[in-house]
Amino acid sequence: MILSSDERIKEYVEKGWWGAATIEEYFLQHVEQWPDKEAIVDPINRGALCGGLMQRLTYKELDHRVSRLADILLEHGIVKDDIVAIHLPNIVELVITYLAVLRVGAISSPFPVQYREFECSQQLKMLGAKAVITIERMNQREYAAMHVKIKEQVPSVQHVFVFGNDVPKGAIPIHTDGIDSEFTRLKAYRDTIEITADDIFTICWTSGTEGKPKGVPRSHNEWFISAYGTVDAAQLTGDDRILNTFPMVNMAGIGGMLIPWLLSGGKLVLHHPFDLPSFLQQVEQETITYTLIPPALLNMMLKNQAMLIGKDITPLRAVGTGSAPLTAWMIAGWKEKYGVDIINFFGSNEGAAFLSSPNDIPDPEMRAKYFPRFGVKGFNWDNRISERIESKIVDLETGEDITESLHPGELRIRGASLFSGYWNSEEMNQTSFDQDGYFCTGDLFEIAGDQNQYYRVVGRVKDVINRGGLKISPEELEGLLQGHPMVEDVAVVSYPDPIMGENVCVCIVPRESAEIKLEELVAFLREKQIASYKLPERLVLLDQLPRNPVGKILKNQLREMVKSERVN
Repeated sequence: MILSSDERIKEYVEKGWWGAATIEEYFLQHVEQWPDKEAIVDPINRGALCGGLMQRLTYKELDHRVSRLADILLEHGIVKDDIVAIHLPNIVELVITYLAVLRVGAISSPFPVQYREFECSQQLKMLGAKAVITIERMNQREYAAMHVKIKEQVPSVQHVFVFGNDVPKGAIPIHTDGIDSEFTRLKAYRDTIEITADDIFTICWTSGTEGKPKGVPRSHNEWFISAYGTVDAAQLTGDDRILNTFPMVNMAGIGGMLIPWLLSGGKLVLHHPFDLPSFLQQVEQETITYTLIPPALLNMMLKNQAMLIGKDITPLRAVGTGSAPLTAWMIAGWKEKYGVDIINFFGSNEGAAFLSSPNDIPDPEMRAKYFPRFGVKGFNWDNRISERIESKIVDLETGEDITESLHPGELRIRGASLFSGYWNSEEMNQTSFDQDGYFCTGDLFEIAGDQNQYYRVVGRVKDVINRGGLKISPEELEGLLQGHPMVEDVAVVSYPDPIMGENVCVCIVPRESAEIKLEELVAFLREKQIASYKLPERLVLLDQLPRNPVGKILKNQLREMVKSERVN
């Protein structure tokens, strides 16, 4: 299924932005070059997570299992352009499934494992999915039985495929570790179809921090552009051991881990759910060279260095992070104490991909705050993605392009990484793109730097706090407060004020046994010499911040909690 226009494909091919090689062709190159090289490793807690023995597969073994599953799918009528929903944790079977669905030319739509009946049935209907691939159970939740029940309510779903032995009635058991086969049926079928790099590989889902989730189709070529960002910034090669800590259902897990691994040909080690002792054990045992870690955890480990005593993390060369403000002390601290380079990422399922690497922004203070202005003429950066997108900032009141610094506006992008539009959402797509074809991200950015060479994230359009006509960026305050020694995690939201319209509330998860008062936080911020109108008027202490399945803070929930004073 190709959703990009012929004109778009022709333009990007002629520019050299898109090529002909598919995701599978990159994988098969590794199979041929390194058949006996270890390719993928299960989480060390696989048995407790979902049952079964921890698996380690070479590229040749992985290829064989992919063909076995593809053959099973073909046997049951799953063919090119069919949509297959995938509901699996980060285990070897998830990678097998992605590649097997691709091998028959079908389209994968991954669901976060936290989704239950409501979300799954809603999205299966929106997709018109023909099949579901899942597992018997995980953490005592019976996924297979749930999807068999949902199948009765969604007419398009013909099959529920289940990895495992104890499969409920109405489901099809799948095993990929059987005897050798020539896969005659699969080979004959492949001769009848054409899979191109412009075909849709996945339909992922927006994080849903606000409102109803939206399906985001992305082609092989579109995913490659996003993945180049990671490959270039982390300088990945076939010698790297990559530890994936993020669910492989969206930009971070797919664009930041799965596709970069397939492009570079190293080893992919899986982790799920995030558990610090297991993570550190994997880093040491698998001699990990690159991984992703959320900012809050990077801060916590740096503030509690006893966590790393006795752990050999010397092979760890670089760590990617993002989705929350970073601080210079954290970036500098990891480099000085452990020799680890921190890469600051900003991305979205739709295809936005900006990142600050040590090569482009060596200074920790600058890298914590700024991103290179990828896609703007006149600047050169050490990353392929910078030349394959276009970006601009637009004033939401006037509609004019912003070219001066310190003038917040909406980030808009177009180019080779960007999706073609939301799935089956013609009306939404009419408002999601401007008249020049730029995607309206909903993210507030501003231009910065002594040569206007950087972008700075101001926040989401809907998250900016309007206090008496003065605009306040929650991300700016969050970035400052992360540096407070007693703060474990932080989010800043608005609450209604009868005089000012909106005011600032700080939601804090304190470090263990710490006692924090609003006056202390205000004094801390005053020391940073920020404008007085930005100072918070309210403090809420929480045990944890509400997050969606992929880790983003649910600020709409926080605003409602603060507004109604329903806080813990």
